[in-house]
Amino acid sequence: MSTEAEVIEPRNEDEYHLDLLGLFHWILAGLVALAGLFPIFHVVFGLIAIVASLVGETPEPEARGLGVLMGVLFMVIGVAIMITFWVIAFCLYLSGSYLKAHKNHTFCMVMSVIICFSFPLGTTLGVFTIVVLVRPSVRKLFEVA
Repeated sequence: MSTEAEVIEPRNEDEYHLDLLGLFHWILAGLVALAGLFPIFHVVFGLIAIVASLVGETPEPEARGLGVLMGVLFMVIGVAIMITFWVIAFCLYLSGSYLKAHKNHTFCMVMSVIICFSFPLGTTLGVFTIVVLVRPSVRKLFEVA
């Protein structure tokens, strides 16, 4: 008769930790992608500023040009922030997939260090991921895969 621990956990502890960390990387990727939607307000405000400057009846052409310039600036900054968040979210998704598949140890380590700058969730996840990835037994799992 087998014990309950053997039935619940057929794999070794390192594989279980890597699967769990991969799942948490996916969750954080979703949160980062969702946060990347907030700059859409910046883009909409910039678009409104451009339309208001072009449609409005301003006697000075310099004021109209300044409104268009500010609108474009708002839109460019908003889009740049959105793209940055979505690239980070995509890399987090990849690192979660790589952790589950035991591939690309260096990429997973680099992403773990990068997300340490995202306090508090990223810091916690990054530190735990680094602690697991530096184990010699985990490095062997990545080398075998």
